[in-house]
Amino acid sequence: MATSLLFSLILLSLSLSSSSALLFSETIVDAADVLSHSGYLSLALTLQTVFQTLLLQSPTATVFAPSDSAFVRSGQPPLFLLQYHTLPQRLSLEDLKTLPYGTSIPTMLLNRSLIVTTSDVDALLSINNVTVNELTVYDAGSLVIYGVGEFFDPSFRIYSNSVPEQCPGRNDFFEQETSSFADVDCFGEASDLLRSRGYSKMAAFMDMQLTGFGDGTSVTIFAPVDESIEEHAKNFSDYSVMFRQHVVPGWLPWKVMSGLEAGAMLPTFSEDFRIKITRFGDILALNGVPILFMDMFCCNWLVVHGLDQLVTSSIKQDLKEGSFFAFNDNVDENAKEGSFFAFNDIVEENAPDYGENSIP
Repeated sequence: MATSLLFSLILLSLSLSSSSALLFSETIVDAADVLSHSGYLSLALTLQTVFQTLLLQSPTATVFAPSDSAFVRSGQPPLFLLQYHTLPQRLSLEDLKTLPYGTSIPTMLLNRSLIVTTSDVDALLSINNVTVNELTVYDAGSLVIYGVGEFFDPSFRIYSNSVPEQCPGRNDFFEQETSSFADVDCFGEASDLLRSRGYSKMAAFMDMQLTGFGDGTSVTIFAPVDESIEEHAKNFSDYSVMFRQHVVPGWLPWKVMSGLEAGAMLPTFSEDFRIKITRFGDILALNGVPILFMDMFCCNWLVVHGLDQLVTSSIKQDLKEGSFFAFNDNVDENAKEGSFFAFNDIVEENAPDYGENSIP
């Protein structure tokens, strides 16, 4: 009986997997037909051959389609270049336009990311200094395709001094604001922003659990999108644990995060759960999860970065004397791989307890 049930479950799983693959294959065929009648015939032919396998590696995808004239100028592109034009997640036009200048977007080309180059002066969406056509070529929910006039250059880089600062220094906040350090309005603004961008689960927990932070403690939140939380949470306690695992004591805007070396460890408000900084080429990640929306929100004591999936894989390590390197907006040059980082605005008598009662 048990064997029969197991066999039935295996067949059901294979059937669902095959149905999903078939549905996405049909989507690709439909997308190719639309592309061929929209000035993207060269990519349409490629989509039905090379992309057929490439896109099946991810249930959702974003593709930037070079025009036919770009193919004429450059010739048939190699596989790695097609991977570089494909994102392993669906990003709407609104998502792309909210990404600040300098944001790295992970692609299906290992260790390579696209870079947002949209400026405040020019409202046109730009990636790798190539303008993106804001009229979506194709959108079927799981797959969205945008047109571009040129191929993206995988060697494209921008220098750090050319990246506008999204999160001002803390002194700038104090000069601009007359409210107390733990300004409640900061919560409201952050919650509203998160809800408007698909992070309502994290926004709800901010409303419920962070209102007690009024003692001068700074925090950084790494916010996963709602879909990734819903996929893993089974009950309310799961949500609570997930939230604690994504909250780090300390004020860590992108200018600080980008200076952390691979192997640096960040404490969280979940006991024994640590976040390890990893780097894949030009991509900074948390336990292997790339940061997608850097400095999505910041005020004088709170920073929120956006993720498209949960940070998992708890890393446990005993804290030993001397294993902490404190800093204030600057990384200690002596920090070594595997070291834990603390921050001088929270390493004090008011520093929060990381135990289970810290955040209910």
